[in-house]
Amino acid sequence: MAAGTAAGVAPGAHLAMYKVCTGKGCSDSTVLAGLDAAIKDGVDVISLSLGGNATFRYDHDPIAIGAFSAVAKGITVVCAAGNNGPRPASVVNDAPWLITVAASSVDRSLLAEVQLDDKGVSVAVAGEAINKQVTNSSTLFPVLYSDERRNCIYRGEERNAVAGKIVICEAVDNLLPYNTSEKSILRDIKGAGAAGVLLINTKADGYTTVLYDYGSDVVQLTAADGARVTKYASSSSATAVGRFIGHRTTVLGVRPSPTVASFSSRGPNTITPGVFKPDVLAPGLNILAAYPPKTLFGAGPFDVLSGTSMSAPHISGVVALVKSAHPGWSPAAIKSAIMTTSDAVDRSGGPILDEQRRNADANATGAGHVNPARAADPGLVYDLGAADYAGYICALLGEAALAVIARDSSLSCAKLPKTPEAELNYPAITVPLQPAPFTVRRTVTNVGPAAVTYTAEVLAPKSLTVRVSPGTLVFTKAGEKKTFSVTVSSQGGDVLARRQLELGVREACRHKPDHCRRRASSAGTVIDA
Repeated sequence: MAAGTAAGVAPGAHLAMYKVCTGKGCSDSTVLAGLDAAIKDGVDVISLSLGGNATFRYDHDPIAIGAFSAVAKGITVVCAAGNNGPRPASVVNDAPWLITVAASSVDRSLLAEVQLDDKGVSVAVAGEAINKQVTNSSTLFPVLYSDERRNCIYRGEERNAVAGKIVICEAVDNLLPYNTSEKSILRDIKGAGAAGVLLINTKADGYTTVLYDYGSDVVQLTAADGARVTKYASSSSATAVGRFIGHRTTVLGVRPSPTVASFSSRGPNTITPGVFKPDVLAPGLNILAAYPPKTLFGAGPFDVLSGTSMSAPHISGVVALVKSAHPGWSPAAIKSAIMTTSDAVDRSGGPILDEQRRNADANATGAGHVNPARAADPGLVYDLGAADYAGYICALLGEAALAVIARDSSLSCAKLPKTPEAELNYPAITVPLQPAPFTVRRTVTNVGPAAVTYTAEVLAPKSLTVRVSPGTLVFTKAGEKKTFSVTVSSQGGDVLARRQLELGVREACRHKPDHCRRRASSAGTVIDA
């Protein structure tokens, strides 16, 4: 399954690994010690697939504290956004000096087909499965399904009913990475003599199927396909039978893709709503991953894993590529390059969809889906340094918090200008929706051709008034900086615009006309230039 050549995003990179967790968890002290060790060793990028609490203040968050020191020394820190989606405001690792990565699907499906028959009427369903073992496809088994017993839990004498049958049931949880409860439940069903199981996603998971090796003759179905199967099974007579179709294969070019995975944590950022999170979307669903030879959860050398713990390393690889092309760029410049060159559309040119096949908003996608081929040539970057982040911390939390986070006596609120959230030179802009005009400023640095012109184009609902000043930025040399302002006011007359406002600033320049994109957010107005 998933045959081919396995390679990392940056296969020429050297890896150093730091153990900060055990089977009992990850203590704050070991996370900080691991970060300090990586800093001392002089790494270029830290990939941190760990997450804390979405309500942690930065001065109480060991990842935010340790990562600040890394970023201050020029090390880019990439973190998982969390696996608590699709719940709103569930994103973690939301400090602005981190790259916070959400999880998407890829265009690969591990196909496993099932056919149900009843008196000559049949329905075929294409599900997925990792395990290639399958019962002879000509063998027919009775189908067991009950609307009253939708879940897969059969106890006591109830287990006798499953023997020799294909059991159709709904998952009892959303199959977060490393969750083994579903596996034990299915083991019980198979142990009671079931011929196989059709495991249906929960409604919350929708079209996101997190694959596990549940053993032979277990096929996982999306919620939509599961609804077809259960409707058929409910309306069929007692003679309904099913069979597993023996041909299983890896299908490439699946559409729509990429889509946002159901488990991927969503914004808005609860600690600092003015700093939009997550930052970017990257592959994190059913990823072919290198795996240790033997662990509590299985054996390597490869496994199929899901989570923002898979998507974060993809971005870390892109960071390594950008860093190798531009060794002098700061972590903020590298993050800006990845965000502003991301794709706002899927492979078919349509909007990126979520797990329910609805248009995904920026709370799910961040700036968009990473485009590694373009990330090294963004044209403009929004740069920040340790002092800029320190001024932001001063405005947000004060001197005591800065001392905890920065651990640098040279950074003091008394010596630094206090930077409000809206004025932090971030690649995404969030503004309040209000009748009074609200103005923010951004400074961009030219990292493209020496002589180049950028012109802003605004796409906004009629209920908004948006002004960009100046509307055109003319650069004459590399490294030159220019500042522009964006002023937004809302008349509040459009109910739909209130619920999900869509506003974009599109860059149009002579040498990069494809740098145009749109952004949307249900939590406010997002401008991603």
